[in-house]
Amino acid sequence: MCGIFGALFVPDLARVDARAALRAQSHRGPDAQGLFERDDCVLGHNRLSIIDLSAAGAQPMASGDGDIVLVFNGEIYNHHALRDELVALGHSFRGRSDTEVILEGYRAWGDAIVERLDGMFAFCLLDRGRRRALLARDRAGKKPLFFTTRGGGFRFASEQKALLASGVDAEVDPSAFPSLLVMGYTQAPRTMLRGVEQLAPATKMVVTEAGVAKTERFWTAPFAMAPIEDDQATAEHRVRELVEAAVLRRLEADVPLGAFLSGGIDSTIVVGVMAKASSRPVKTFSIGFSGDARFDETSYARLAAKAFKTDHTEFIVEPSAFDLIEELVWVHDGPFGDSSAIPTSIVSRLTRQHVTVALTGDGGDELFCGYSRFLAGEAAGMLPSALLALGSKIAQKIPGGDNMKSLSVRAKRFLGVAAQPIDQRMVLWNSYFGDDLASIVRRDLHGAVSLREPYEWNEKIFADNSAASDLSRILQHNFEGYLPYDLLVKADRSSMLHSLEVRSPFLDTALIEYAARLPNRYRRRGLNMKWLLKNAFRSLLPKQIFRRGKMGFGVPLGSWFRGELREFVSDYLRPGASLYDYLDVGYVRSLLDAHFEHRADNGQRLWLLLTIEIWLRQLRAGRVARPSGVVADQVG
Repeated sequence: MCGIFGALFVPDLARVDARAALRAQSHRGPDAQGLFERDDCVLGHNRLSIIDLSAAGAQPMASGDGDIVLVFNGEIYNHHALRDELVALGHSFRGRSDTEVILEGYRAWGDAIVERLDGMFAFCLLDRGRRRALLARDRAGKKPLFFTTRGGGFRFASEQKALLASGVDAEVDPSAFPSLLVMGYTQAPRTMLRGVEQLAPATKMVVTEAGVAKTERFWTAPFAMAPIEDDQATAEHRVRELVEAAVLRRLEADVPLGAFLSGGIDSTIVVGVMAKASSRPVKTFSIGFSGDARFDETSYARLAAKAFKTDHTEFIVEPSAFDLIEELVWVHDGPFGDSSAIPTSIVSRLTRQHVTVALTGDGGDELFCGYSRFLAGEAAGMLPSALLALGSKIAQKIPGGDNMKSLSVRAKRFLGVAAQPIDQRMVLWNSYFGDDLASIVRRDLHGAVSLREPYEWNEKIFADNSAASDLSRILQHNFEGYLPYDLLVKADRSSMLHSLEVRSPFLDTALIEYAARLPNRYRRRGLNMKWLLKNAFRSLLPKQIFRRGKMGFGVPLGSWFRGELREFVSDYLRPGASLYDYLDVGYVRSLLDAHFEHRADNGQRLWLLLTIEIWLRQLRAGRVARPSGVVADQVG
C-alpha cells in the first residue's frame, strides 16, 4: 500500500513540485520516497513496505532498458500465478514484489495486463518509447486515483492534496454540491474541485501528449446477469470455499498482520478463517462508544475473540474524538457524509501500533444482501400502488423524532418515499438532503447547478439493468455507488492516514463473480438477510453472532451534538461561515434548532455540513500539510 504521483508530458517540469506532492501524501508510504524524472515526465512514489522489503521492491520501478516505468499502489493477490506464466514466457525477475509482475506483465501482454490482475490497485505505466501512459484502477474501487490537466500536461495522484502541492490551483466546483448534499459523496469523474477528476473503478485510461486518448471500463459486477442454478448445498460449499481462499490469499505479508473485529457476521467469518489457518493467536481489534449502548458492538466482538482465542484489543471512543474531524476532512480531500470515519480512523491508528496490515469484513453486506434498505426497496415494489399512496399520506401524519434509529422515524422515512420509482426511493432512503435539496442550496445558485444530477446518475444504473430483479438492481446500484464512493473511500483514507494497509477478502474477484449471481432466495428468507452466507458458515460462527441482526457501524452524533459538542457545531455553522457562499443560512439554522429542541435527529446532516465548512476553511488557507490532531485522550 502506497501513494503515487506523476506529471506526464509537461512542457516545463520546473513548474511541477514533485517532492512537495510526495510530502503531502507521505502518510500513505512513510518507509521511503522515490522519484523518476526524464525529459518531460516525472513519477513519484511513497512506499509502505509490505512484500519484498528490499530495494528490489522500490518504486518507481523501471524495466531493464529504462523504457517502461511503473508506480503502483495496492496488492496483487494472484502475482505468484502471473509470475509463473511470465517465467514460462522467458521473463526474469530481480525481486519478489508484485510490482515487478505488473511491469513484466505489461511487457508481455500490453494493456491487457489490467484484466489479468486480481487485487486492489491504482497504477501508472509510462511507456517512454511509445510516448504514452496506461493508468488503471481496481474492480471494486479500493485504491484511489485522481487526475487533472490544470497546470499543463497531465498530473495524477493517490490524493488530491498531492496535486495541489505539486502546483495545481484549487478552485471549488459549485456544481458538485447537489451530489454531495444528496449522497454524501461525489461520483467519478466529479470531485469537489473544478478540473480535478477521479478515475472510476474498473477503468483503464491511456494518456498521450495530446491528452486522454482512451478511457475504457474493463469489468462490471454481474448482479444483473442470470442467477446461477446451483442447489443450496452446492452454493453453500462454493461460497465457503471462495471466502476461505480469499482470506488465505490475503495473509501474505513480510510485516505483522491482524484483523478488525466488530462482532458482526462478516468480520467474525474473516477472523474465524484466519484463526483456523494460523498457528498463533490472530491479533484482533475492535471499537465501541461510551454513553450510548445502541452504537456499541464490543460485547459481540469479545464473544468472537473468545471463541477463536484471538489476541484481542478493544478501544472505546469518547465525544472528544471529534477533535479528529479536521484531520479527517484533510485526508479525505473534502467534505464527506460518513461519520463512521471517526471510529475507523481511531481503530486504524491504534491497530497500526501492533500490525501493519489488517483484514476487514468490508463488502460482505454488499455481496450477500446485508442492509435492511435492500429488503425495503424490494418490498416497496411488490405493494399495490393504492396502498403505497395511502402510506405516503400516513407518513405526513407521523411526527418526527429525535432518534433516527426509532421505529417511528424509520416508518416515516420508508412510507414517505415508498411510492416513488425504485431508483428514486433507493436514493431518498439513504440521502442526507433529498426532497429539501432545493431549500438548502442558495437560490441564486439554482441556475448554475443541476439539482437533478445526483438522481440522473442513479437512474442510469437502474435503467442499464432493467431486465434484472429489483433486488439484483438494488445490489448493483449499491455496488457501483455507496461501496466505492463511501465505504471504500472511508476505509482507504482512514487507514492510510495512519500508514495501515487494510484488505477486504469479501471483495475478491472470484467471490464477487459468484455471489453476485446468487438467486434472491439465497440472499434473504423473509427478513433474514445474508441467508446463504450465514448458513455456509453456521459451523464456524458462535450461535449468538449467527442469530444477531445487523447493527451498523454508526456514531451517536445525535446525542453528542445536543450535549458536549453543541457549542462546537453551533460555532462552526454560525452566520458568516464559509459554507453560506453555497448554502442557505436560514435553512441550516432551522436544522440546528430542530435538532437542539429534540424535534428531529439531524446528527448526520449536521456532520456533513461541518465537513463542508472545515474543508472550505482548509482550502482557503491553502493547507496541504497534515493538521495536528488532538488524540491523546480519545480512547480507553
